[in-house]
Amino acid sequence: MMAQYLALKQEAQDCLLFYRMGDFFELFFDDAKTASAVLDIALTSRGEHKGEKVPMCGVPVHSAENYLARLIKAGCRVAIAEQVESPEEARKRGGSKTLVKRDIVRFVTAGTLTEEALLEPRRANMLAAIIELRGMCGIASCDISTGKMELEECQPERLNAQLARIGASELIVPDSWLAEGTLVPEQAIGRDKQDFSSDGGEERLKKIHGVSTLDGFGAFTRPMLAAASGLIAYLDHVGRGTLPFLLPPTMRSGDTSLAMDEATRTSLEIVQSQQGGRQGSLLASVDRCVTGAGARQLAEDLSAPLIDLGAIDERLALVQYFHDDALLRSDLRDMMRSLPDIGRALGRIVAGRGSPRDLGQIRDGLEKGSRIHDRLSERDAAPVLLEHAMPLLNGHNSLIDLLSRALVASPPTERNQGGYIAEGYDASLDDLRSISGNARRAIAALESRYREETNVSSLKIKHNGVLGYFIEVPSRYGDVLMAADSDFTHRQTMANAMRFNSLHLHEEANRITEAGGRAIAAEEAHFEELTSAVVSKRQAIAETAAALARLDVAAGVAERAADSGWCRPTLSEDAVLDIQGGRHPVVEAALAKKGERFVANDCQLEPKDRLWLIGGPNMGGKSTFLRQNALIVLLAQAGCFVPATSANIGLVDRLFSRVGASDNLARGRSTFMVEMVETAAILAQATTRSFVILDEVGRGTSTYDGLALAWAVVEAVHEGNRSRCLFATHYHELARLAENCDSLSLHHVRAREWKGELVLLHELAKGPADRSYGLAVAKLAGVPAEVVARAKSVLERLEKGRAETGGIAAGLGDLPLFAASAAALEEQCDELRDKLKSIDVDALSPREALDVLYDLKREAES
Repeated sequence: MMAQYLALKQEAQDCLLFYRMGDFFELFFDDAKTASAVLDIALTSRGEHKGEKVPMCGVPVHSAENYLARLIKAGCRVAIAEQVESPEEARKRGGSKTLVKRDIVRFVTAGTLTEEALLEPRRANMLAAIIELRGMCGIASCDISTGKMELEECQPERLNAQLARIGASELIVPDSWLAEGTLVPEQAIGRDKQDFSSDGGEERLKKIHGVSTLDGFGAFTRPMLAAASGLIAYLDHVGRGTLPFLLPPTMRSGDTSLAMDEATRTSLEIVQSQQGGRQGSLLASVDRCVTGAGARQLAEDLSAPLIDLGAIDERLALVQYFHDDALLRSDLRDMMRSLPDIGRALGRIVAGRGSPRDLGQIRDGLEKGSRIHDRLSERDAAPVLLEHAMPLLNGHNSLIDLLSRALVASPPTERNQGGYIAEGYDASLDDLRSISGNARRAIAALESRYREETNVSSLKIKHNGVLGYFIEVPSRYGDVLMAADSDFTHRQTMANAMRFNSLHLHEEANRITEAGGRAIAAEEAHFEELTSAVVSKRQAIAETAAALARLDVAAGVAERAADSGWCRPTLSEDAVLDIQGGRHPVVEAALAKKGERFVANDCQLEPKDRLWLIGGPNMGGKSTFLRQNALIVLLAQAGCFVPATSANIGLVDRLFSRVGASDNLARGRSTFMVEMVETAAILAQATTRSFVILDEVGRGTSTYDGLALAWAVVEAVHEGNRSRCLFATHYHELARLAENCDSLSLHHVRAREWKGELVLLHELAKGPADRSYGLAVAKLAGVPAEVVARAKSVLERLEKGRAETGGIAAGLGDLPLFAASAAALEEQCDELRDKLKSIDVDALSPREALDVLYDLKREAES
């Protein structure tokens, strides 16, 4: 057995090997150590190998999916080794001690999951393959749970941006890339470069889809086809020759969606927050979808906003349609709440991993789609996208009828026990079930008869998987059944019971077994027939699933807009960005939970004022203002309503966000280096149609260096890129740029100091900021009073030195050290305290008390 295991383990390579032994999947050696640590299960040992105990652990087969989910989440890959013959077949093949043959039937990896228990319902599970060919990178991506597949190519320098958009759970690359360190993300899997053949990719796609040419799918380039070849070869490997469901590939062009680099996606927290979860992201704030498929479609929309005005307007028109008819929207969402995920059910069925429950989901989903079609047909003048969707929701009546007649109302997930074919669908199957049922009733009658004949009231007829049906009595009654003239045959003696057989029981058991086996075989044949019927309609079913997801997205966005007063944006080719009453959707939702109000602000960028320089205190709302306008642009071009009173947006081709401080120590990049790399990318790639938000450029280095860099960057954006840009800064000196930059406008976030406390108004006002309020913010953050006081004295010297000599460091030479300064402050506090103690408050007249108060104030200020 261990020789067989080790041979399979060599084939599994770096995957954990789930080795089937009876009702358990067992793991041995290092695999067992890894699995026991991840799953928190007992690590035992069994036998010896090379003189040492063999580490071992296992999980039950019936609950293996739960353990697989935890292993995959922990970054493991698993090979499933099943028994591919029965013990009887093994004995016939080589004798009574012949080992049952086992083989790896499937590799379970992060990007190739199809099971419901292993997938997140509201998140697509993408697998991607990439290759560089002829100076271009080919990318093939798919979600095998629904069959969706896309091919694209890009310049090598834009590869990371495209991979960030796809968000693949697993990435297939040539082995050489990993060896050379070209691309080493955690999810990268190396494969033989021979798998990445453009000719091979073309032939594989033709064979999968049964066509002689791919021209009907798109004008795919050689890099695209090479990437497709690598992807399909990997799917063939993990499926052990069984490919999953793949729809005809679509070609994605980089010119069809709003371009965003990885830093921008991370900064704007589009589909996940910077902490790595969905909570706190734009997607979580917008998502009101009632189906998993709708949520996945919304995530895709937000990840790849459109740049085609016509396509954007079609999406907005559908949202408007549901926004204006609250009753229709409510009815649609109520109908969709119970809609099964037919796209993923179809994926499992086509991949050969389907269950009776999946067939039931296809039936129920298509039937619900037909009802939705009828409800939507009640209104006239439908928008274009709805007109396109309507025919896709109908036309499955024959398949729905077949599945409705064939399946029980709630089919089980397992098919090996039968019971999922409805009564009345197959008369011969009904007869077999009747025979089995009659035999069971006969066994119950037989039990009653044996109790009377033996006078043993505790006699029972039981069943288990080893003995089948048997008679059991307590041990003290064993002699009664062991009598020579009895009809009972002894089978087994237990600690407290004895087990017997009888001729009549044997006959009835055979009738049950024979009828039950034939019934299960008949149901299995019907399952294959029903599966074939579904597979033959897979393209139409997938289109219905996509149409339902699009309707769910539109109705969900309309619901979000109606709840929060969002508006329909107007998009044009003009170089403007006019947003009135704009809000940050995530921040607004967070404040609403605390019962607080978000302060809305306007943003009006146009050719004469296309670059705003924004000053003001930290925590005043500068970063929020920058991000909210970027998110409004993104939402609008994704076809969503936006959190604003009104929005007139000139189409944006590329969106850039340089906000916040972060480092990348793994690549040897400090915080300032990351800031400069991202700034360099903006200056190199932004165009006149781009929208750029920049926050605190230059703050990561010395004052003079940072000011000089910020100054130069503002000039470059203004004169070179000529993009619409929001630039937040604390460098007051940059305000002088307005004298020479005609399209630069000065703004600030308002704040006031009231009775020594900083009041942040979160309002944007025109004109430069008067100061940064840095010390006030420090005090607000809880910095010790002595540190704030010390900083105040240093600031006074700095400002005095600058005013007198123009040098920042002037006047610092005689500045006392921190300890001396703190002692002076403490001494001053002690003098005031002594004076307060010496005052006889009860002896003071009101006038004298006021004079004393003024004296104390003058001393404190001095």
